[in-house]
Amino acid sequence: MTHNFDLVIIGGGILGTSISYFLSFLNKTKEIAIIEQAHNVAFHTSGRNTGKVHAPYLYNPEKKKMFAKTSFNGYEMWEEYSKLKNLPFKKDGVIEVAFDEKGHKVLEKYLKWGKQNGLQDNDIKLMEKNELKKIEPEIKCESALYVYKDGSTDYSKLTNAVIKDSTDNGIKLLTNTKVTQIKKIKNKWKIMLDNEHEIFANYIINAAGGESIDIAHKMGIAKKFTDVHFRGEYWKAPKEYSNLTKTSVYSVPEYPDYPFLDPHWIIRVDGSCEIGPNAVPVFSPYGYNKVENIKEFIPKLLEMLNSGARKAIFDKQFQELAINEIQSSMSKSKMINRVRRFLPKIDVEKITEKGTAGIRSSVINEKGQFVPDVILEEDSMSFHILNYNSPGATGALPFSAHVVNHLNKQGLFQSESSDAQCGPWRFSKIIEKMAL
Repeated sequence: MTHNFDLVIIGGGILGTSISYFLSFLNKTKEIAIIEQAHNVAFHTSGRNTGKVHAPYLYNPEKKKMFAKTSFNGYEMWEEYSKLKNLPFKKDGVIEVAFDEKGHKVLEKYLKWGKQNGLQDNDIKLMEKNELKKIEPEIKCESALYVYKDGSTDYSKLTNAVIKDSTDNGIKLLTNTKVTQIKKIKNKWKIMLDNEHEIFANYIINAAGGESIDIAHKMGIAKKFTDVHFRGEYWKAPKEYSNLTKTSVYSVPEYPDYPFLDPHWIIRVDGSCEIGPNAVPVFSPYGYNKVENIKEFIPKLLEMLNSGARKAIFDKQFQELAINEIQSSMSKSKMINRVRRFLPKIDVEKITEKGTAGIRSSVINEKGQFVPDVILEEDSMSFHILNYNSPGATGALPFSAHVVNHLNKQGLFQSESSDAQCGPWRFSKIIEKMAL
């Protein structure tokens, strides 16, 4: 029997599940399904990140107001939810280091942004190297920004807890299920699953992460955008380095216009340490291995050459950076030496084990520029969340509440109670805090 749903959410990452969470409390009578092609939620980007709960110091309060708001509120919400569910959450802070005057100016800017975005004086502090040396003797830099209100968690565990709450409230979860075709038939969407089964939906929310652009294109949306994928690789540090620093260390991005992340020293919530990531261009949002990349190479290349991405891939600086990142993937010492710049005590020979690789998908517009912010596209029967990158996991709960509130205001899913209690939070209070 063909199933009809009021709403289908495509994507079982931390975003799709968080949207389902709020809908499950607000719309008890609606038939809602969430579709995930992997065998479990948070299998890709949501479960393959550093687990950082980011303070909003990296986000321009004018240009990235939404991300700054969601990051600020998301920190407190994940802390509360983790406590409620007895899940790992550690307020361990982060240090951003600069090596010269140019980098120091960036730290001054981050300090200003952080305070504009809601951080207090005791949450964030700019330090000269001698002051930092007293706290972190192994870090070598000229100046540093110590952000105390930054945390670590396990987003895979959080996502699994969120989807359990959703399914307990009646949301249907379809795993091992790939959306292969979407067609509009009269006033409904016909969704083909695994090329053999079909379901119907009155409305679709596209929260498919690395595949969100492909899903949007299938539905005739966001045609002027394309995406490029970067695999971020890590190396695990041996146990002898577990007390090298008290907290994770980032360096000021050298190329802020590109999604090439500068090196990090990561301390995960379980105490293990990693070095990374790089940003190796790949041809699929699942391009963890050669087989997948070879399979997708020709179709992705053709798509890029016929879009704004063509300008990006022929840009000389982009090409140099891409080659640099590929070299860092092939050479362990090249990648680890990036972190040795601020943690010189690390011995390359002692780093022998690779960590988890994750893939970040970045959207390029018709001018060949990387889009810095989230893109929201909608029509009368669908809502698309594109380019939802860092601090995506940090802000997933308040951002999802914002999306659900937006749909409710459109009259699409008018809640039975817009002031429902959603786990530990009252929905109206979240929206109040998110007011821009």
